[in-house]
Amino acid sequence: MPSVRINRRTVERGALAATSGLLAGFTALAVGELVASLVRPQAGPVTVVGGVAIDRTPAGLKDYAIRTFGESDKLVLQLGILATIGVLAALLGLSALRHRRTGAAGVLAFGAVGAVAALTRPNSGGMGDVLPSLLGAAAGAAVLHLLVGHLTVAPAASGHGEGEGGPAVGPTGRNRRGFLIGAGVTAVAATGAGVLGRTLTGRAGQGAAASRAAVKLPTPASPAAAVPPRAVLRIPGISAFTTPDKDFYRVDTALVVPKVDAGTWRLRIHGKGVTRPRTYTYQELLGQPLIERDITLTCVSNEVGGPYVGSARWLGVRLADLLEEAGVTPPSRGGRADQLVARSVDGMTLGSPVEDVMDGRDALLALGMNGEPLPFDHGFPVRMVVPGLYGYVSACKWIQDIELTTFDSYDPYWVKRNWARRAPIKTQARIDTPKPFARTTAGTVTVVAGVAWAQHRGIQRVEVRVDDGPWQEAELAEQATTDTWRQWSFRWKTTPGGHNLTVRATDGPGQVQTDQRARTIPDGASGRHSVFVTAT
Repeated sequence: MPSVRINRRTVERGALAATSGLLAGFTALAVGELVASLVRPQAGPVTVVGGVAIDRTPAGLKDYAIRTFGESDKLVLQLGILATIGVLAALLGLSALRHRRTGAAGVLAFGAVGAVAALTRPNSGGMGDVLPSLLGAAAGAAVLHLLVGHLTVAPAASGHGEGEGGPAVGPTGRNRRGFLIGAGVTAVAATGAGVLGRTLTGRAGQGAAASRAAVKLPTPASPAAAVPPRAVLRIPGISAFTTPDKDFYRVDTALVVPKVDAGTWRLRIHGKGVTRPRTYTYQELLGQPLIERDITLTCVSNEVGGPYVGSARWLGVRLADLLEEAGVTPPSRGGRADQLVARSVDGMTLGSPVEDVMDGRDALLALGMNGEPLPFDHGFPVRMVVPGLYGYVSACKWIQDIELTTFDSYDPYWVKRNWARRAPIKTQARIDTPKPFARTTAGTVTVVAGVAWAQHRGIQRVEVRVDDGPWQEAELAEQATTDTWRQWSFRWKTTPGGHNLTVRATDGPGQVQTDQRARTIPDGASGRHSVFVTAT
């Protein structure tokens, strides 16, 4: 019976120690977020550690995360970080039973890891960014040291099978009450710190939100042409010609969406071949002649038939005009720079070919999207939009710096991770309806429909094949511009059984979409989209 009593108390003591560790970890994160709200929201412990995790993750694993979790990939990463912290915190609590100082030192070590992460991020704000991790860890270490102190009791007296120097028998009633009171106070205080931090962070973003709400987009000097009525097919299930802001895909590495105040935002243009360096305010860009264009964007992580493509009406300044104001000439005319490196406020760098952004296409610094100022998720106050290039080499959101350089002298973020330096969008077609594994009635006509895109080249033909039969030409909606996707439809007389429907497109110059399957890495997926349906 005594051994049973000792085991029960040992288990109880261990559970309380693990709880101490969890409360210490919770306190460290809550205090860290509170301090970050006073320094910079991007300096929060989870954010900086998550950012480093993203930076260090192999490109293939990142691509897998985007394919698997979609726009929830950042939430999954954050939950994974929190779960890992929880497990480690519980283990530190257990280790503190034998060595209180060692357990507290372990919490401080995690704070040091967060501090190093904060300093090594591309968008580091300097030494101030280490404060959230260090102060949070100090608070967590103090909590662990104090709570575990209530669980430390003297060895049992001899005569009960546990002589002097034997194992501790567990907390006394007084110590247990002290632990529970301390744990309760800690939980309440940490929760309050976390809530206050979130509140202050929200208030910090109110200025940016107010600056966006105050924006009055001017009438464009060059408005977009009206979308031809015959460019829009009224078919249930087909992608809308213009993607609403709320449905437009978002793929980036920002764990915290930057909230930038348009009043304090600046854009700097400088570098090789820039004879007149310039710095623009938001109002100065609004005062430039603005153009409005319908442009379809595609993410390089989009699998064949995938969702990371969308079309919007963008309003902005022609990028070539700003570069020419700065004295930049393209390489084809003797320019010294062949790469434009765009830098975001969150430290992201994207590299675009100077020749492409100055070859006459409607490359923009966009200020508006679908008739409104850019949403924060999509780059407010200013982002780049370049038709014909995948987003990772052209679509810098929250842009604040443009440097002219060369491909030989600088590798941007994704190129360092083995993606291609130049990435023209590949010709693709997608079946939107019917959905995979849909069921239909044999002997009826099923409308197969979707979209096809080859930005800056246009689409001249879409064909559909049923099983291994011949390719049959689909009916195309009118082409609005070569920079937007094109809707298509095909009427299929169903026969009983299961069938594979496959689609392919031909771009404006006549290049047929390849059937060779390729991964998204290094320069975009290729192959043909197909769906399996059953007619009964």
